[in-house]
Amino acid sequence: MRPMATAAGGLRVLSGLPRTHWAVLGLVSLLCGIGIATLYSVEGGAFQPWAERHGLRFLVGLACIFVMLAVPAAAWFRLAAPAYLAALVLLILVPVFGSQALGARRWLDFGFVSFQPGEIMKVALVLMLAAYYQWLPRERVSDPLWVAMPVLLIVVPAAFTVRQPDLGSALLYAITGFGIMFLAGVSALYFAGGAVLLAAASPLVWSSLYGYQRRRIEVFLDPGLDPLGAGYHIQQSKIALGSGGLSGTGYMKGSQSQLDFLPEKHTDFAFTMFAEEWGFAGAAGLLALQAALVFVLWRIMLNARSIFSRLLAAGAALTIFLYAVVNAAMVTGLVPVVGVPMPFVSYGGTSMLSLMAALGLALSAAADRTSGAANRGWTGRGSRV
Repeated sequence: MRPMATAAGGLRVLSGLPRTHWAVLGLVSLLCGIGIATLYSVEGGAFQPWAERHGLRFLVGLACIFVMLAVPAAAWFRLAAPAYLAALVLLILVPVFGSQALGARRWLDFGFVSFQPGEIMKVALVLMLAAYYQWLPRERVSDPLWVAMPVLLIVVPAAFTVRQPDLGSALLYAITGFGIMFLAGVSALYFAGGAVLLAAASPLVWSSLYGYQRRRIEVFLDPGLDPLGAGYHIQQSKIALGSGGLSGTGYMKGSQSQLDFLPEKHTDFAFTMFAEEWGFAGAAGLLALQAALVFVLWRIMLNARSIFSRLLAAGAALTIFLYAVVNAAMVTGLVPVVGVPMPFVSYGGTSMLSLMAALGLALSAAADRTSGAANRGWTGRGSRV
């Protein structure tokens, strides 16, 4: 009877989903469809190997969302600490057992499956911070001792990620984590003090960077410094963007992408390829879809009645916003090149599934709230806004 009851509960949750939730699923489906079409063009009109896998991973992620919607928010609250610890253990294992590619060791390969623990940690960190602030009494949010704990939760995985090295993911941990702390009500004085300390420590940070990381920043400041080396990616990306103009060169007719001048066009520079084929108008439309998804998640956050639900939605919104903004800024030369994909468009199995999981958590918490079951039995404190 228990499985039948769980299934019936899941169906009730799905039938009661507000329109905003269906808007999330519709926007994600549209973005993934654009990704499939772009990856089809990457291979010159073939679904293998990128487009087909991207589509299959989307379907798996969509199924995961519906499964997650049937799980009560209270269960996710209880799973937060085990999920965070499991992700941290996987991060610790990467330097020892991880596989190396392009000078970095970021993957764990078990033969039948390979994945990036860093992507899993992005979801686990949001879940852990949301549970922490649901548990913590509101009057203690800005107490130094209780501020130190979430800072530690953010800094520890960031430190392990920097060692891979993966500076981009470490920065995303920091921005997302501190953003959640700010939304949870931590005093702005802590963030001002942190900014001052970071500025004072900038010479030490610079000296601790790897040589290729410093080179990327130097090339960012002077794009012509190494056009055939560290600056090659961004130079070709800018040429492709310029080639697209206002309306684009046409689907599967991009000169830079189809002639293989544009590197990593299926992952980090998929947005550049799309922009070359569809022009500024198409690129603006794609970014507008990302912005619409963030906006809907933000509305879900504003309507949430518990700290847990609110911060899960905020974490998903912040993650997608940062991915989209950093990727678009990277391919246009506004920030140094880092390995950040365009959400749901760039190829990447772990990235796709982690983003879908973040959406599943946010929608699960919000759906549980709308069914009237949110907060009861979590911490004994009831609902807090």
